[in-house]
Amino acid sequence: MTSAAVPIPTIVASTAPIQTASTVPATTDHKRRHQGDLRAIGALTSDTSTPAGAEEGRRARAGSAVALAGLRHPAAIKATMARPAIQPAAVVTSVILTQEEMVPEPAPAVRVPRKSNRRWAVPLAAFGIAAAAAPVIFSFVPSTVFIEEGRCREFDSSSPPECVKPTSESMEFALVPADAEAVEPRMSITGAPTFDSAGQVYFVTITQPNISMLDWFVARHNPAARFMSHRDKFGDQSQAQLIQAGQQQMRSAKDNAMYVALKAAGYPVQIEPGDVIIDFLLCLKANEAGTECLQYSPADELLDPDDVLKKVNGVDVSIIDDLPGALKGVQPGEMIDIEFERAGKEMSGQIETILAPGEDPPRTIIGFRPIDTTTVALPDGLDVAIDTDSIGGPSAGLAFTLTLIDELTEGDLMGGTRVAVTGTIDVEGKVGAIGGLNSKAAAVLQVGVKYFLVPTSQDQQGPNDRIAAARKVVGDNVEIIPVATVEEALAALERIGGDPVKLVNLPADTDA
Repeated sequence: MTSAAVPIPTIVASTAPIQTASTVPATTDHKRRHQGDLRAIGALTSDTSTPAGAEEGRRARAGSAVALAGLRHPAAIKATMARPAIQPAAVVTSVILTQEEMVPEPAPAVRVPRKSNRRWAVPLAAFGIAAAAAPVIFSFVPSTVFIEEGRCREFDSSSPPECVKPTSESMEFALVPADAEAVEPRMSITGAPTFDSAGQVYFVTITQPNISMLDWFVARHNPAARFMSHRDKFGDQSQAQLIQAGQQQMRSAKDNAMYVALKAAGYPVQIEPGDVIIDFLLCLKANEAGTECLQYSPADELLDPDDVLKKVNGVDVSIIDDLPGALKGVQPGEMIDIEFERAGKEMSGQIETILAPGEDPPRTIIGFRPIDTTTVALPDGLDVAIDTDSIGGPSAGLAFTLTLIDELTEGDLMGGTRVAVTGTIDVEGKVGAIGGLNSKAAAVLQVGVKYFLVPTSQDQQGPNDRIAAARKVVGDNVEIIPVATVEEALAALERIGGDPVKLVNLPADTDA
């Protein structure tokens, strides 16, 4: 019987005969276990009652049934209920327990641990405390205390180059995914008609934070992360120089993107070459804080900041893109001729070339960071602004170019889909390789974008920047599409459902 079915004692008393008794159920093992014998739950009668017999029990049950019926359906018996003239002196009660667990079992005796068991208590407790504290402790221990990896300070002139000066360096930073976000909300075009589209081009970013021992332990087997030494990250620059160089590269990427996109859309746009100016000389060795250079490149013996380059190794230099051709075939350590201007005065001399620090594959450089003052002359009234905040580097060039083309031409370049894009862009529409491709692929995967356009020339980079490494990171969840030029990028977008765009007046030679 549940608590909802227990009759209210006052109602039972008012509807039962003067002499009432509750029928005692048969004594079962279950009831004996809960309540003992009948005396524990026996019938209490009025002073005038006699022990209940079978007939009285029958009448009592009948009266109780009427009372229960009244509780469930009071309207059904309302007309027949009558208050008896004589009230009982006592009320019959009977409680039957139905929850076996309400009767507590005797508690087992507490047994004292054996001495052998107590002997392990202190070591186990100490181990537990140490295990709990270890992550906190290692999160404050720099990775440089214990973690080192092999690096090469010098390569020979063989093909492919072999390391002739191996070394090991402490790992201080990690190159990891940052984000992939749409370009269009960051772009503003005025003075020209623009066209909406359902698709979106995403540019991808990475970051290089300091790491602790805990960071290293968590990410050591993650293919999307790469550990870096101080030299790997800064190379021959101080931290301030690295930031300045990244911002300059971003400005060049935006200028090149505007030129290529506007020309592709049919707008009259011109490149106005500017001087190639020495921004700063590369630092080969800095202090531990990265705030002071202890040793500059050999170019520091001849060149100064603000010098204007005129000719390198016999090749005229008018834009930064002329420098790689001027150094083609030159091995690190070779001497080359340099002509330049300083404060309006023509000067010349020789400089020993060096190997670009931390780059794979190796590359010969002069040992300075140039400023490209080339500008893009836009049509009158047309203005393009791209908000990049503190984002640096040239790797968003292709993404900017495709977004501008999509904005300035009719149709939907992406066919309503989201497409991530990375790669540099030059004024001829060529797509150049970038760094951290596997980390960028992981960022694309994280935001759920299904297509990722990357430079074909990535396969000429180091093992972590090759397309095969990026495909291992994303598996079948992201389709990685290599492209070498803007035309190839537009053709790839058309294959995945985008509208075709006819390029106008691009240079005929657009081979990668």
